[in-house]
This record gives sequence, structure tokens and C-alpha cells, in this order.
Amino acid sequence: MVDWFGRFPSAVESRADDYLISPDLDGLSVKIRGGRALDVKAYGGCLGVLDVPGRARGLMDLWQRWSFSLGSLSHSIGSATAWRSVHKVRRMSFFTMDEGQLSAGEPPGPRRDEGCAVELTEVTMQGQRWWTLGFEATGDRTGLQGLVEGTAALVFDLALADGLELTTQDSGSYANWLREQVV
Repeated sequence: MVDWFGRFPSAVESRADDYLISPDLDGLSVKIRGGRALDVKAYGGCLGVLDVPGRARGLMDLWQRWSFSLGSLSHSIGSATAWRSVHKVRRMSFFTMDEGQLSAGEPPGPRRDEGCAVELTEVTMQGQRWWTLGFEATGDRTGLQGLVEGTAALVFDLALADGLELTTQDSGSYANWLREQVV
């Protein structure tokens, strides 16, 4: 996966996040990001299906995110059944449109202009390892769907390793996926 994604310039980050997995907040996702910020995401509906024939097919969801600095406050995640600690090694590339052409670069700072971040993440939780791939577009809402579709076409221009094809069964909310992994 790293070799497949490595054709794009990317920044690499390693961190641990703590996700609230119980109770199921139905459309809300809550996490403590790297021990530094509380992130809350609210589901805003499905924009449609992303389809790159023979390579990937998944849902395009709309999410609104708020982030609050924890500052120097320490946090306790409380009940081990309510929270799940996840270690991530994230590779992120940021695609922007310039004169009708998509180009890839490392993600800009926390305040991104219009573009589409693509994140390949190695996730370790409870001694098991997975890979996730996500697309996150920012900017004018009217152009987000086209931006994601164009970026996905460029990213999936090269087939995944071993002929792997991503399907709608592989697509979904990160918080829901974490709940499914609880043993």
C-alpha cells in the first residue's frame, strides 16, 4: 500500500487517537486527537456514490467537523468499553485544481484552501493492523463532489496491489467501523 501511494508527495504523521465508541451517538463521531484536541464530527448526509470502475466504489458522505484544543488539560478516556485507542501512521497528500489540472502536494497547514486530502493510514488497534484510505474535500460545497471524483480517478489510475478492488462494503463511517472491530 505504501508503494502504491508513494507516487504522490505526502507528509507522514504518527499519533494515537481515542475514539468514543459507546454509546453510539447516531451521526456524531467524537475523538481525542493525539491527546491535544477534542474533535466532534456531525454526519450531514450522503452526496452519492464514488465509482472508479474496476478499482473503487464507495459512499461520499458529508461531515461537519469542530475541533477544540485541550490545551494543557490532561484527559482521561474513562471506561475502556466506551473509548477505543487507535494508533495511526498517516500518509497524506493534498490535491488542488489549478487551471483545470489536478496536482498533488503535501498538505498545507491546518487552514486548507479548496482541495482534496487523500489519507492512507495504517491503523493498529487491539494488536491488529488494518489499512484505511480516505478522501476529504474542502472548499465550496458545490464543487466538492467533482473534486473528490477527479482526485479519486487520479489516485486509482494505478490499480491497488494484488488487484484489490474496494467496494461499497469497504466504505463507511470510521466511528462505525471501529465499533464493528471491538472484540
